[in-house]
Amino acid sequence: MKLRTRSTLRRRHSGVTLIELSVIILVLFAFISMTFIGAKAWKRGADRSACVLNIRHMQLAVRGFANSRRLDPGENAGLLSPPISVQSELIGPGKYLPGAPLCPGGGLYSFMDNTIPPIGTLYMTCSLAESNGHVPDEYSQW
Repeated sequence: MKLRTRSTLRRRHSGVTLIELSVIILVLFAFISMTFIGAKAWKRGADRSACVLNIRHMQLAVRGFANSRRLDPGENAGLLSPPISVQSELIGPGKYLPGAPLCPGGGLYSFMDNTIPPIGTLYMTCSLAESNGHVPDEYSQW
Protein backbone atom coordinates (compact mmCIF):
# COMPACT_ATOMS: atom_id res chain seq x y z
CA MET A 1 0.00 0.00 0.00
CA LYS A 2 1.14 3.44 -0.94
CA LEU A 3 1.32 6.06 1.70
CA ARG A 4 -0.06 9.46 0.75
CA THR A 5 1.77 12.53 1.86
CA ARG A 6 0.44 16.00 2.33
CA SER A 7 1.64 17.17 -1.10
CA THR A 8 -0.23 14.45 -2.91
CA LEU A 9 -3.41 15.17 -1.01
CA ARG A 10 -3.71 18.74 -2.23
CA ARG A 11 -6.75 19.32 -4.28
CA ARG A 12 -6.77 21.42 -7.35
CA HIS A 13 -9.35 24.18 -7.05
CA SER A 14 -11.06 25.40 -10.17
CA GLY A 15 -11.47 29.16 -10.50
CA VAL A 16 -9.66 32.29 -11.49
CA THR A 17 -6.72 33.64 -9.62
CA LEU A 18 -6.29 37.29 -8.83
CA ILE A 19 -3.51 37.63 -11.39
CA GLU A 20 -5.62 36.09 -14.15
CA LEU A 21 -8.51 38.39 -13.27
CA SER A 22 -6.18 41.42 -13.34
CA VAL A 23 -4.90 40.45 -16.79
CA ILE A 24 -8.45 40.08 -18.12
CA ILE A 25 -9.42 43.49 -16.73
CA LEU A 26 -6.33 45.13 -18.25
CA VAL A 27 -7.08 43.60 -21.66
CA LEU A 28 -10.68 44.83 -21.48
CA PHE A 29 -9.51 48.34 -20.56
CA ALA A 30 -7.10 48.29 -23.51
CA PHE A 31 -9.92 47.34 -25.91
CA ILE A 32 -12.20 50.01 -24.47
CA SER A 33 -9.52 52.70 -24.80
CA MET A 34 -8.83 51.69 -28.40
CA THR A 35 -12.57 51.97 -29.10
CA PHE A 36 -12.65 55.50 -27.66
CA ILE A 37 -9.60 56.51 -29.69
CA GLY A 38 -11.22 55.13 -32.84
CA ALA A 39 -14.50 56.91 -32.12
CA LYS A 40 -12.65 60.19 -31.57
CA ALA A 41 -10.83 59.81 -34.89
CA TRP A 42 -14.11 59.00 -36.61
CA LYS A 43 -15.71 62.12 -35.11
CA ARG A 44 -12.83 64.31 -36.30
CA GLY A 45 -13.15 62.86 -39.80
CA ALA A 46 -16.91 63.39 -39.84
CA ASP A 47 -16.49 66.99 -38.64
CA ARG A 48 -13.89 67.65 -41.34
CA SER A 49 -16.15 66.18 -44.01
CA ALA A 50 -19.16 68.24 -42.90
CA CYS A 51 -17.03 71.41 -42.83
CA VAL A 52 -15.75 70.76 -46.36
CA LEU A 53 -19.35 70.26 -47.50
CA ASN A 54 -20.30 73.61 -45.92
CA ILE A 55 -17.45 75.28 -47.82
CA ARG A 56 -18.54 73.59 -51.05
CA HIS A 57 -22.20 74.63 -50.59
CA MET A 58 -21.11 78.22 -49.99
CA GLN A 59 -18.92 78.09 -53.08
CA LEU A 60 -21.82 76.78 -55.17
CA ALA A 61 -24.06 79.50 -53.74
CA VAL A 62 -21.53 82.18 -54.72
CA ARG A 63 -21.27 80.79 -58.25
CA GLY A 64 -25.06 80.61 -58.56
CA PHE A 65 -25.42 84.16 -57.25
CA ALA A 66 -22.74 85.45 -59.64
CA ASN A 67 -24.35 83.69 -62.59
CA SER A 68 -27.84 84.99 -61.79
CA ARG A 69 -26.54 88.56 -61.43
CA ARG A 70 -24.15 88.24 -64.41
CA LEU A 71 -21.15 89.05 -62.24
CA ASP A 72 -17.69 88.04 -63.40
CA PRO A 73 -15.11 86.43 -61.09
CA GLY A 74 -13.06 89.16 -59.46
CA GLU A 75 -15.86 91.72 -59.72
CA ASN A 76 -16.70 93.61 -56.53
CA ALA A 77 -20.48 93.54 -55.94
CA GLY A 78 -20.12 96.32 -53.36
CA LEU A 79 -19.15 98.75 -56.13
CA LEU A 80 -22.31 98.12 -58.17
CA SER A 81 -25.17 100.56 -58.22
CA PRO A 82 -26.88 99.85 -55.87
CA PRO A 83 -24.16 98.11 -53.84
CA ILE A 84 -24.79 94.46 -53.05
CA SER A 85 -23.64 92.59 -49.96
CA VAL A 86 -22.81 89.13 -51.28
CA GLN A 87 -22.98 87.43 -47.90
CA SER A 88 -26.42 88.86 -47.07
CA GLU A 89 -27.68 87.85 -50.53
CA LEU A 90 -26.51 84.26 -50.02
CA ILE A 91 -27.65 83.42 -46.49
CA GLY A 92 -31.20 83.57 -45.20
CA PRO A 93 -34.68 82.14 -45.69
CA GLY A 94 -35.52 81.78 -49.37
CA LYS A 95 -31.93 82.45 -50.44
CA TYR A 96 -29.13 80.19 -51.62
CA LEU A 97 -28.39 78.89 -48.11
CA PRO A 98 -31.22 78.73 -45.55
CA GLY A 99 -29.03 79.59 -42.57
CA ALA A 100 -25.53 80.60 -41.61
CA PRO A 101 -23.16 77.63 -41.89
CA LEU A 102 -21.63 76.37 -38.64
CA CYS A 103 -18.45 74.33 -38.48
CA PRO A 104 -19.23 71.09 -36.63
CA GLY A 105 -15.66 71.01 -35.28
CA GLY A 106 -16.08 74.36 -33.55
CA GLY A 107 -14.17 76.43 -36.10
CA LEU A 108 -15.17 79.87 -37.28
CA TYR A 109 -15.83 80.73 -40.90
CA SER A 110 -14.37 83.83 -42.51
CA PHE A 111 -15.73 85.24 -45.74
CA MET A 112 -14.20 87.27 -48.52
CA ASP A 113 -15.41 90.80 -48.97
CA ASN A 114 -18.01 91.53 -51.64
CA THR A 115 -15.71 90.33 -54.39
CA ILE A 116 -16.77 87.31 -56.43
CA PRO A 117 -13.80 84.96 -56.03
CA PRO A 118 -11.93 83.76 -59.12
CA ILE A 119 -12.24 80.08 -60.02
CA GLY A 120 -10.04 78.10 -57.65
CA THR A 121 -10.33 80.63 -54.79
CA LEU A 122 -12.58 79.88 -51.84
CA TYR A 123 -15.13 82.49 -50.75
CA MET A 124 -15.36 80.99 -47.25
CA THR A 125 -12.57 79.41 -45.17
CA CYS A 126 -12.55 77.70 -41.80
CA SER A 127 -10.28 78.66 -38.92
CA LEU A 128 -9.46 74.94 -38.49
CA ALA A 129 -8.08 74.66 -42.02
CA GLU A 130 -4.46 74.50 -40.86
CA SER A 131 -4.79 72.54 -37.63
CA ASN A 132 -7.50 69.98 -38.48
CA GLY A 133 -7.50 70.00 -42.28
CA HIS A 134 -10.89 71.69 -42.67
CA VAL A 135 -10.13 72.60 -46.25
CA PRO A 136 -11.11 70.69 -49.41
CA ASP A 137 -8.35 68.59 -50.95
CA GLU A 138 -9.14 69.80 -54.46
CA TYR A 139 -11.06 72.95 -55.30
CA SER A 140 -9.28 74.28 -58.36
CA GLN A 141 -12.45 73.92 -60.46
CA TRP A 142 -14.81 75.51 -57.91
